[in-house]
Amino acid sequence: MNRRHFLSSSLVGGISTALLWSGKRAWAGTEPNDESSGFRVVLESPAKRFDGKQSYAHPMAGIVPGAGRGSLPRIVMTLMTIELSGNDVFKAMYGLSTDDLGKTWSAVRKVPQLSFRMEEISGQRRPVACGGFGPTWHKASKTLLGTGHTVAYTPEWKVVNPRPRSSAYAYYNPESNSWNPWQLLSMPEGPKFHNAGAGCTQRYDLPDGTILLPVYFKTQNRGAGTTIVRCSFDGQELKYREHGQELDTPDTSTRGLGEPSLTKFGDLFFLTLRNDKRGYVTRGKDGLHFEPIRPWTFENGQELGSYNTQQHWVTHSEGLFLVYTRRGLNNDHVFRHRAPLVIARVDPERLCVLRSTERELAPNRGARLGNFGVTAISPHETWVTVAEWMQPKGVEKYGSDGSVWVSRIHWNRPNLLFDC
Repeated sequence: MNRRHFLSSSLVGGISTALLWSGKRAWAGTEPNDESSGFRVVLESPAKRFDGKQSYAHPMAGIVPGAGRGSLPRIVMTLMTIELSGNDVFKAMYGLSTDDLGKTWSAVRKVPQLSFRMEEISGQRRPVACGGFGPTWHKASKTLLGTGHTVAYTPEWKVVNPRPRSSAYAYYNPESNSWNPWQLLSMPEGPKFHNAGAGCTQRYDLPDGTILLPVYFKTQNRGAGTTIVRCSFDGQELKYREHGQELDTPDTSTRGLGEPSLTKFGDLFFLTLRNDKRGYVTRGKDGLHFEPIRPWTFENGQELGSYNTQQHWVTHSEGLFLVYTRRGLNNDHVFRHRAPLVIARVDPERLCVLRSTERELAPNRGARLGNFGVTAISPHETWVTVAEWMQPKGVEKYGSDGSVWVSRIHWNRPNLLFDC
């Protein structure tokens, strides 16, 4: 019998592609055998969009326990349109949901409460969008809370610097299946947080309801820095309480550290960070203070090769995993090597990625897959959601069509950290 079995089927247009992996390696980081398997992955596409002018981006999902059919959760996904003629132009927010764990999905509908609005900035009426938005269940308040950041454009829909940027948040109303209008998290006054937000980050909620929200901020004199903001949330209002250590990189040739994601595994908190040249990682005891950052590497010391895009955590009671894109996967034709999307186990003591555990979550079909979300659905299942971002022009020649992918990780052993 082969050490690994790959079973795949591929159907287009909203039907699924399934990949099945077996082997002990996913749990222990050792050679696989046929006695146990860590997880299997089923890849599905509930939606797609590509008309030459727009495609979807940033699909992020959250759960509302018990709001689905029977005792199932309702899974609510938000996603944005990207204007393919511009640079990071997000004009509208859309949403869809499933009450039966993805067997059926609602139609994709515009969510006006989360879309852009006009604001006056320095005496000029300008469009401001809520971007990098990700919903996560807040157990203490029994609320699906989404966090992201604002993107302020010129009247011609251009992104310019310097610009104001804030962390934005909104909460979901399951009775009406709607979101409240996005609001802003008030930060300490002064220039430091004039351009600061939580876009495309992964937060961690403490058992008492305290939210540890990673943000990144930029001043005119240096690149972006990262910190963790300790927040309270009462089901309606998100409030700043304090922020932790301010992390940055001495490499002034880059834009600094961005899109931080936080998790807890064992007794330690782990933080992964985007940088133009390479991804970084660190850890700490309280979620606010951390060791010096270090580049992500494989166990042999070779750099991971993930750069200028985000990484996020998949956290299981028996293992810590990283989801990322990187060089070296037959993907030189992909913008910033942002496909395929892969997952691998992390050694939390050595703070490295175990190369032998790397598995594909979403395929390389030419389009970038760098903006994605991770959602714990149940003790038995975690989802990674991502969309084919159809820039630059011509990526479709490799097979991409603007599909929104849901990579469903089915655990062979229950995740004892799941607590909703």
